[in-house]
Amino acid sequence: MSINLSNLPAEEKNKVELDKQASFFVWKLREAKAGPEEIDQAAAKIRDDNERAVFLESVDKYKRVMGVA
Repeated sequence: MSINLSNLPAEEKNKVELDKQASFFVWKLREAKAGPEEIDQAAAKIRDDNERAVFLESVDKYKRVMGVA
């Protein structure tokens, strides 16, 4: 089953984008292209508390998946 992401509500699209960003930051951390402070800075820029929580949950998820401590 395929899902057209453009048909999602704006809130869901934003969650997908935050998840992608979290994945990228953890990848950069794993590849030693960035430090953990970059993730902290990105989280600090997110004004909405719920969106920040979604981002940080995704960061934790990708850290587990990618084996990053």
